[in-house]
Amino acid sequence: MAKKDNEKISKEEAGRKGGEATSKSHNKDNEKMSREEAARKGGEATSKSHDKDFYEKIGKKGGEATSESHDKDFYQENGEKGGQKGGEATAKSHGKDFYEKIGKKGGEATFESHDKDFYKKIGKKGGKANSDGDNN
Repeated sequence: MAKKDNEKISKEEAGRKGGEATSKSHNKDNEKMSREEAARKGGEATSKSHDKDFYEKIGKKGGEATSESHDKDFYQENGEKGGQKGGEATAKSHGKDFYEKIGKKGGEATFESHDKDFYKKIGKKGGKANSDGDNN
């Protein structure tokens, strides 16, 4: 049964109809496209029509939405997994020189952004931890 022009349809119905129309207009011979292929094509099209600011805004929105729906345990668990995986992959693809270079950069950046009191404070913490046997 056809809907009248002034009748509203649900978001789900509108999405389904839009998806069908897009599928028909973009796929030759009505061949089905995999989700991966559709996502790749969509990503390529989006990257051509949007700049860095667009990606920063959507990244921020996504990060805020994730932080609202997840607790500290989520971040700790995924941070540990991701950090380990990332660290292992980086170690396989980079040598000693890479780590020396990034360590030097990090040290220089820290030095530029902290004063003498910062180094006194962390020095005391390190000394105390070492004397307590925590750093063995």
